[in-house]
Amino acid sequence: MKKYRGVFLKNEKEIGLLREANRIGAIILDVLGEHVRPGVKTIFFHELTMNLCKQFNVKPAFLGLYGFPYSLCCSINEEIVHGFPSDRELKEGDIVSFDVGVCYEGFYGDNARTFAVGAVSENAQKLIDVTRESLMLGIEQARPGNNLNDVSRAIQEHAESHGFGIVRRFVGHGIGRKLHEKPEVPNFVPQGSAGLPLKAGMVIAIEPMVTEGSYDVDILDDKWTAVTKDRKLSAHFEHSIAITSDGPVILSLSD
Repeated sequence: MKKYRGVFLKNEKEIGLLREANRIGAIILDVLGEHVRPGVKTIFFHELTMNLCKQFNVKPAFLGLYGFPYSLCCSINEEIVHGFPSDRELKEGDIVSFDVGVCYEGFYGDNARTFAVGAVSENAQKLIDVTRESLMLGIEQARPGNNLNDVSRAIQEHAESHGFGIVRRFVGHGIGRKLHEKPEVPNFVPQGSAGLPLKAGMVIAIEPMVTEGSYDVDILDDKWTAVTKDRKLSAHFEHSIAITSDGPVILSLSD
């Protein structure tokens, strides 16, 4: 692969493999979403992800990564990311975020969505909607000639205009033959950052994590689960996208 400022530029064949990895990941998220309802234990989603990965003949990318013990991240309410599936049951009014990664023929897919469990509060639904909208606005800016800061700014401005916080501790990333590649993709504009000019061939995972209150984070005793310090709600959406001469192409779509 060619490199630009440490970022791998993918060719058409490599983007095709990344598209298939992400398509499979998106199908898995579709199926997970169909089973979100009160009373379901979250360990079920780990088992379902394992079974679906086996059906699609892909490897669950998160299982064992840096020591992570499950096939997906399952984060409820104030949990931002890296939550563990468990015997905990989903309850009416919860929101739950699933982050799923797979490896297909040596290339990675990564995507995340937040789901409402039954009827949720007006503010919880607004948080979900604004987080998804922030992601899509960021994706629109991911085109050659723009700067990575344009992506970050679009996400940050939309979330903050609705009174929500943007998590600083966790950011998006490049993706390819490794799950996490350069560049880092912040969901906010870092102070003093010159950003990175965007080039065709870059493939990045954009993943805003938006909070109902403060963006400050605590890590629980399991050393993985990140929660909002004020224990208010958090939502998470992620797409992996290819930057092409025609603009951004979302790879993590099931259709």
